[in-house]
Formats: sequence, structure tokens, C-alpha cells
Amino acid sequence: MIDTTDSATAIARIIQLAVAPVFLLAGVGAFLNVCASRLARIVDRGRALEPMILASRGDEHDRLIRELRIVDRRMRLVSTAITATVASAVLVCAVVVLLFAASLTNLHVGTAIALLFIGSMVTLAAGLSIFLIETRVAARAIRVRKTLLAHEVEVDEAAGDE
Repeated sequence: MIDTTDSATAIARIIQLAVAPVFLLAGVGAFLNVCASRLARIVDRGRALEPMILASRGDEHDRLIRELRIVDRRMRLVSTAITATVASAVLVCAVVVLLFAASLTNLHVGTAIALLFIGSMVTLAAGLSIFLIETRVAARAIRVRKTLLAHEVEVDEAAGDE
């Protein structure tokens, strides 16, 4: 006959060990949500540029092409950050599974668990670093053109009399 008290205690201990990685997964999920939202906005900007590029000529056309190249680079960076972060989440899931499997079957996989967790942290750090690079690229790309800064609105004298 199985002693359910010892079983329940063992499961409770395993769950306690697995809680920290599960909280990590929640944070990784929130970060993935930010990345996905950012990627959607970047894609929308790229789509908005396409008809403008086709309708433009000269200096304006060249400026829009430069902006589209930056948008393309940003899409690649955010996609890479998402890939690294998802890899991190998968590794965390593997850690949780191994924690349970090791406890339930008396497997000695402590080294594997440690290596998976280290891998998870490395890939998460890579995803965050790539995201930081993307935000820096975006910040450098956002410049107000000098022509717009010097632009003054002409006041319609007839409108001023109303």
C-alpha cells in the first residue's frame, strides 16, 4: 500500500522547487508580449512606408528607402530577440519537467537541470540584449528633419478676423 502522506509531501516539495522557474516563465511571457507588440508596430510602419515609397521621388524617396532599411533591421532584431527568449522559455520548461521527473523516478539529473537553467539564463540574456540593441536602433532612427523644424505655418489673414 502507498503511503499517501509521504507522496503528498514529496509532491509539495517538488512544486516548491518548481515555483521559481514558473515565475520566471511568467516574466519571460510578459517580455515576449512586449516584443510581439513592438514587432507588430514595426511591421505596420513598414507596410505604411511601401505606398509612400512608390509615390515618392528624389530626396524624399531616398529618405523613405533609408527608413525602410532601418525598419527591416529592427524587424530582424526583434524577431531574433523573440527567438532567443522563446528558447529560454523552452529550457525553463525542460527544467521544471526534469525536476518533477527526477523527484518521481529518483533519477540523478542535477547536472542536466543546472546546465538547462544556465542555458535558459544565457538565451534570456541574449534576447534582452538584442532587444536593447533594437531600442537603440529605433532611438537613433527617430530624428526630426531640419526642414520640419524650420517650417512655419502661414497665417491666413482673413481667418484671423473671425
